[in-house]
Amino acid sequence: MVKSNVSRIIAAAAEMQDSHSDDKLDRYMDSYDMDYSVPPDEIPDTTQGQAFFVATIVIGIVLVCIMLVCGLGNFIFIATLTRYKKLRNLTNLLIANLAISDFIVAVVCCPFLVDYYVVKQLSWDHGLVLCASVNYLRTVSLYVSTNALLAIAVDRYMAIVHPLQPRMKYQTAYCLITGVWIVPILISIPSAYFASETMYPHVDNITNTHKVFCAQIWPVDQQAFYRSYFLFVFAIEFVGPVIVMAMCYARISRELWFKNVPGFQTEQIRKRLRCRRKTVMVLIGILTAYILCWAPYYGFTILRDFHPTLISRQRNSLVAFYIIECAAMSNSMINTFCFVSVKNNTVKYLKKIVLLHWRSSYVPSKNADEIDVRTSSMPVTEEIECIHLR
Repeated sequence: MVKSNVSRIIAAAAEMQDSHSDDKLDRYMDSYDMDYSVPPDEIPDTTQGQAFFVATIVIGIVLVCIMLVCGLGNFIFIATLTRYKKLRNLTNLLIANLAISDFIVAVVCCPFLVDYYVVKQLSWDHGLVLCASVNYLRTVSLYVSTNALLAIAVDRYMAIVHPLQPRMKYQTAYCLITGVWIVPILISIPSAYFASETMYPHVDNITNTHKVFCAQIWPVDQQAFYRSYFLFVFAIEFVGPVIVMAMCYARISRELWFKNVPGFQTEQIRKRLRCRRKTVMVLIGILTAYILCWAPYYGFTILRDFHPTLISRQRNSLVAFYIIECAAMSNSMINTFCFVSVKNNTVKYLKKIVLLHWRSSYVPSKNADEIDVRTSSMPVTEEIECIHLR
């Protein structure tokens, strides 16, 4: 995401260390926004000190966990969804979009981030193209996850609050899924377009070296456009979805917990009601985790980019931002645990895939479809209606 103001401070420090271009420095300072009131000689090296060392450990642990949990868990979910057609209901298709976006970040982006944050300690050595690509994929993944969670909330609202209305057709669902991806792909373009590499001075115990800072940096003369863009994204990809999801789950909770069901309740009706309540409880927990993970990130970004003088003098402000950013990214692990470990008994179906492979190797007279029918024991409708908690 955007690190414009902090990056500009580092860029200013790098420019001020260049003794070969005083004219260039003068031209730069003429256009530089000096509302930070930070003297050049007071800009600290954030990679030095115990705080940054602790931050690298925390960031490294979080990123490795994301790679393991989201990489493996989402792969299992996608594999089982691909293998078993009866799992491809509307809710699972929406969950698949969230799983794909998190899987891409875990497999493609996180290894580069581990190298950038932990191994090289805030130095990017992979070129501008990969810098822009990693920033872009991370931003797209965040917005896809948000849109998918919003679509799941609306789908549950229609299924529970308005059960007599016809469900969404698959053609409409595919259009919705396309929108879940198209909108993030378009609004995330600035994160790639303004991504840049900035060299800044680094002093260790032996030599004076330079490191390369990879971030999205908007020009000073376009800060008004940046702030308008950020507020637009903040409204449509955080505030708006959170409000809509909260309203949907509040209405669903009222329907399931505080509304009397007319007529005689059979055991089947009570069972379906319990399943739906478990489903809603899990989804409300996911929404709560999403707010707790991403609200500090957006709050810090607003404080940094709209009131930079409040934090620009703090030595460890950039370190704090990276920890908050990694904590926000860890939300993908929560989604994976909830949707993969809880939803649809994914581990059970993984065992079934292994069993099918083993039987097909030793029982050549029976094809995979016959074995699949014999090993299937759970009705399709029951899987669609509820989440089977362990």
